[in-house]
Amino acid sequence: MSELELHQYLPRLSEEALKEFTQWCVIDQATEAGFELIVDESRLTNLAPAYYIEELVDQFVKATRNTIAGGMAVLAAGKQADSHALKGIPIVVDFISLYVKYLVPKGEKNMLPADEKLALAGQEQFDKLCEIAKKFGVDLKA
Repeated sequence: MSELELHQYLPRLSEEALKEFTQWCVIDQATEAGFELIVDESRLTNLAPAYYIEELVDQFVKATRNTIAGGMAVLAAGKQADSHALKGIPIVVDFISLYVKYLVPKGEKNMLPADEKLALAGQEQFDKLCEIAKKFGVDLKA
């Protein structure tokens, strides 16, 4: 199993850490790839981390799935996340990280071949997840 397969690490993290990672995937990584989301903050205010994650993921998927790239990415991410057999919030975070990763190669700003873009997006996600985990006292590389 590759260390870049994030699903193996997600259950080790708190919901607060997963919330921060989800925000980064949806807002920073996807925006960098050319997918900008105008977040409806009123729907996120005062939500517990689990509900916040679900709402943010829902807003992002609804805003991006109506394209060919989005439709293909949602199917691929859903199928792969289901195969990982996670439960609860980790499966939602696994899905969105895969979905964003599959969307990233479609970003207009990046001219690398698709497989290189996927590898780069996956490495960025792993690095960010490790950074967030460390902030919350979890060493994913141990």
